[in-house]
Amino acid sequence: MDEIIAQANAYYISTINWLEATLFSYESLTQLVIVFLLLVLSSGIAYWLGPFIDRLLKDRKLYQKTEKFWKALYLPLTWWLMVLGAWQIADGQNSPVILLRMATSFISVWVVLRLVTLMIESEGFSTLIRITTWSLAILNVFGWLGPFITFLDVTTFSLGGNVVSLLGVITGITSMVVLIWSGLFISALIENKLKLAPNVTPSAQVLLSKLSRIVLVVLAFLVAISSMGIDLTALAVFGGAIGVGLGFGLQKVVSNFISGVILLLDKSIKPGDVIEISNTYGRINKLAARYTSVISRDGREHLVPNEDIVTQTVINWTFSNKQVRRHLPINISYNSDIDKAMELMMAAADETARVIKNPEPRVLIKGFGDNGIDLELRVWIRDSENGVSNIASDVYLAIWHKFNEGGIEFPYPQRDIHIVSAKGLEDKKEIL
Repeated sequence: MDEIIAQANAYYISTINWLEATLFSYESLTQLVIVFLLLVLSSGIAYWLGPFIDRLLKDRKLYQKTEKFWKALYLPLTWWLMVLGAWQIADGQNSPVILLRMATSFISVWVVLRLVTLMIESEGFSTLIRITTWSLAILNVFGWLGPFITFLDVTTFSLGGNVVSLLGVITGITSMVVLIWSGLFISALIENKLKLAPNVTPSAQVLLSKLSRIVLVVLAFLVAISSMGIDLTALAVFGGAIGVGLGFGLQKVVSNFISGVILLLDKSIKPGDVIEISNTYGRINKLAARYTSVISRDGREHLVPNEDIVTQTVINWTFSNKQVRRHLPINISYNSDIDKAMELMMAAADETARVIKNPEPRVLIKGFGDNGIDLELRVWIRDSENGVSNIASDVYLAIWHKFNEGGIEFPYPQRDIHIVSAKGLEDKKEIL
């Protein structure tokens, strides 16, 4: 420990001496002024260059997809090119260039970080990358990177019979993060390509994208573990323990996952289908590994476990045929003209936009009830994803208006009361 402290103190003293010899001089101040002036000039060029390139390339599809990268790189890339040019010119004239070279290195790191972090949606992950990269860049500039890496390499510990260095752990974790992110990025590209494939069904698109993501993530994990110096055969026992845990403690999770794979393979449901399960009616928005996302007509998103969809009765309104028939019961009074009522009901169905003509609507007499005649209007639609209750409301409203105009009465509850005996009435009869 004393040796490490003494070595760190020596590096500190050498750094202070380097700063005094390098920064606090006329040549160093001149280089700093040049770097600052080039920053101001680059800002002006980037301010003018952005609208110019936008007008020039705004109709290109490639530019539209990469516009955010272009706008983010105008300033740092222009500044880097100018400082690099100033460094080469000064070096050709045998002038001091140490700060220009350092500025070029820092700006190049800035350019790379801008480009990488724009591809990452997680703000926390982006911040971690910035901190790590800038720390390594600063260590490299001051000459501490080599000793720091050596210190991490000689710091070792035992893990499952294997000797692992701190550098190996950091390298493995970094490799795992980078490889997993790369795998997820590649799987997203594959998913986008599959969506554009006309011959691939929606269920096959989801299945292939999920399989590609699982395979890429598993490969990234294995490569990262191998880079840490851990023998992969040591994972056999660990894998067996995971299998037992999955069998007992994660039954529902595994069941939902397997059910999701079954749903993707048998194509019983797919994104875009309109289903009804457990009093939930809506359109399938997404098939995930554990659940199925169903968006109802009121905008609420129900996450239905895949196991429930496999084991319970599911009404798929658009499984093999998008045409759906709606049954609309109507009661009319016994005093009304039944033929005219049926004619008006047919006219109301024909005037409703979403009701299709083939098969044509029909009106049936279902029976003679206590209060009136029971009729039923049957209409067909082919856009159940737009709702089935609202179409019934539209038809009922049209029937209401036509019945009122045609003099068709809706029945009220009627009851006949027969008085067998009443003491008060018998007394009145005797008096009369």
